[in-house]
Amino acid sequence: MRKLNIIGWLSVIVVAVVLAIQFIPVERNVSTVPPGQSFEKTEKVPANVAAILKVSCYDCHSNNTRYPWYSVLQPGAWFMARHIKKGKEELNFDEFNNYSKRRKKAKIKSIISQIEKDEMPLKSYRMMHGNARLSADKKKELLDFFRDNEYSK
Repeated sequence: MRKLNIIGWLSVIVVAVVLAIQFIPVERNVSTVPPGQSFEKTEKVPANVAAILKVSCYDCHSNNTRYPWYSVLQPGAWFMARHIKKGKEELNFDEFNNYSKRRKKAKIKSIISQIEKDEMPLKSYRMMHGNARLSADKKKELLDFFRDNEYSK
């Protein structure tokens, strides 16, 4: 009988903690890009490639994330915020125009490599965002664009 009381109290504590962490806010990744400075404009991205990037890359690699319904629930929101922060540190398409030529070359080569190896988008992202999966055709479109980019040469 005593064990049941301990288990009951532990359950109440766990539920209280889970409810309490819901009130800890997470900063949202939402901003605007100055007109004419977006990756699509500065790198003359065709509409089909821009659409793929928007769906498969920009949530983690830009200054604007489309947040799904579950993004307000902790600890999931913390997990997402961490992924977005790391993604933007690695590559931020909204800041690409500010990178040095050397850094642009390195990023384009890395993009090509990660698409070829099926490392991006992350598997964890694809599990929750089925439309972000890159079909063979979409991969080809992206690879053709990035390989033809002035920074890939």
